[in-house]
Amino acid sequence: MHKILIVEQDRALNNGIALALKAESYLFLQAFRLKEADELLKKQKVELVILDLNLPDGDEVEFLKNIKETYHIPVVILTGRDMEKDAAAGLESGADDYITKPFSLMALRARVNNQIRKTRSSRLQVYQSRDFYFSFQRMEFSKGDRKVDLSRTEQKLLQLLVENRGLTLSRNELVERIWADSTQYADENALTVLVKRLRDKLEDNPGAPRYIKTVYGIGYTWADGRERLSAGAGRG
Repeated sequence: MHKILIVEQDRALNNGIALALKAESYLFLQAFRLKEADELLKKQKVELVILDLNLPDGDEVEFLKNIKETYHIPVVILTGRDMEKDAAAGLESGADDYITKPFSLMALRARVNNQIRKTRSSRLQVYQSRDFYFSFQRMEFSKGDRKVDLSRTEQKLLQLLVENRGLTLSRNELVERIWADSTQYADENALTVLVKRLRDKLEDNPGAPRYIKTVYGIGYTWADGRERLSAGAGRG
């Protein structure tokens, strides 16, 4: 579970953000002042901060710098339409993204998910569960005691799904990210074929997949929740 700190003095908006992101299975800490946020960061393992740049009790940009220098976690800043200079200062001080009020909670959710995905992508090298062992760095994949040979595109799809386990990746996003560096034309039909190939190699019953789940009308998600994750490259 990813723990997110929301720092926003408007209680209704703070609660609204927490409610909007709750569907993504995140855990939330809520602060309404910089002092409260500072205390929570010292006591809790926070993985992302949503920071309003219009708080009443301090210098938000300095606070942002401290977050980046001390905790090295992503920060999404919230700004008003008349605060372009503050937004620029926030980005120059290390903010990873920003969104301007008033904003769509759906848009904020997409930006937060994007930052969480980037964090996962930078950390995950080995995925191990009761059923699987995947080393993306060494390109070694196995199911139980059986080695699984995967093509480069199959590896890309698997890594995207595993890095974003618990989240649903849209078909359009998967197509764009898997074939981003390819000169080969690809569309959603190519993705359908790729998903089938990967299921054939990893699923016990590809017709009723247990791991690579279809979220109808949207895309796919990785559903194995019995994993162990590691930053190491070798098998322990």
